[in-house]
Amino acid sequence: MQISRSLLGNTKLKAATVLAIGALALSACTNASENPAPGGAAPASGSAKASFDPSTVQKDDALAAMVPAAIKSKGTLTVGSDTSYAPAEFLGPDGQTPVGYDVDIAKAIGATLGLKVQVQTAEFTGILPALGPKYDLGISSFTINQERLGAVNMVSYFNAGTAWAVQKGNPKKFSVDDVCGKNVGVQTGTVQEDPDLADRNKKCAADGKQPINIVTLKNQTDVTTRLVNGSIDAMAADSPIIGYALTQTSGQLERLGDVYDSAPQGIAVAKSDTALTDLIQKTVSKLIADGSYKKILEGWGNADGAITKSEINPAASS
Repeated sequence: MQISRSLLGNTKLKAATVLAIGALALSACTNASENPAPGGAAPASGSAKASFDPSTVQKDDALAAMVPAAIKSKGTLTVGSDTSYAPAEFLGPDGQTPVGYDVDIAKAIGATLGLKVQVQTAEFTGILPALGPKYDLGISSFTINQERLGAVNMVSYFNAGTAWAVQKGNPKKFSVDDVCGKNVGVQTGTVQEDPDLADRNKKCAADGKQPINIVTLKNQTDVTTRLVNGSIDAMAADSPIIGYALTQTSGQLERLGDVYDSAPQGIAVAKSDTALTDLIQKTVSKLIADGSYKKILEGWGNADGAITKSEINPAASS
C-alpha cells in the first residue's frame, strides 16, 4: 500500500503524500517544470496553524542521559525530510519553515531529549542513504517494508494506507478497478509507483490491455496540481496526503474508493546505530504514554493514524 513513502536511491517505496497547496486553486496551471524547489508551496490560510509547541513537552532526564555523545556535543538533532508532503511535512507560509505532524513529532522528540531540532528539506530518495553522516533521523512518512528494513532501522510511529483521488464528480469516470490505459499521477519513489501501479501494469499486459501511463513527479504538490487541471485522470498517495489535498483544493477533488494496504510508517535511523534507535523508540513510547503524541496528530486532523505501541523494526510486508 502506501504504503507510504519510499526508500533509497533507485529503490522505490515511498508513499505517500500530497501537497502543500492552498495556492493550488489559484495556480492550477502550474506544472512540475515551473516548480523546481524540493519543498511544496504553502497551503491555504490556516492550514499551518496546528504546529505543535515543543515547550509543552518536558525534558526527560533519564532519556536525555542516553543521547549519544556525538549528538549531545552538538546539542541538535538533525532530521532529513521531504517537505512537499502535507500535512506530514511541508513548508509553511514563509516558504522556508518546515511544518506538519512529522515535524511536530520531531520537535517533541527533541524536547524530551533536551535537544534542539533542525529539520532539513531533502529529496525523498536521498534521505535514507544519508543517515549517519548527514542526518541523525529520517522522518518523512516512510512506510516500513522489508527493503527498507534491510538498509536502516525503523521505529514505528504512525499508520497509513493508500488512497486515490479524482476531480470532483469524477468527470472522466475513472475506476480503480480499471486503470489500464489511464493517466495516473504518483510521487516518484513511493509505493504507489512501485509496487502498486507496477503490479497493476503487469496485469494490464497479461490481459492484453494498454499499459497505465504512470506520471511520476518529484513533488506531490505537482501531482495534485496536474489532477486539478485535468492533465491526469487520477492520483494515488498515502491516505493522510489525499485527505489533506481534498481540504486544500477548494472542493476541486474527491476521494475515490476506500483506503487499502494500511501499514506502519517509521522513523529511520542508520542501521549501525542501535543505541540511537533504541532511544528513539523509548522516546516515542513516552510521548504516546503522556498524550503529547496524540495531541500532535489531533491538531493536524490525523488521529485516526495513531498507534498505541512503538516498535523497532516490526514485521513488514515486502
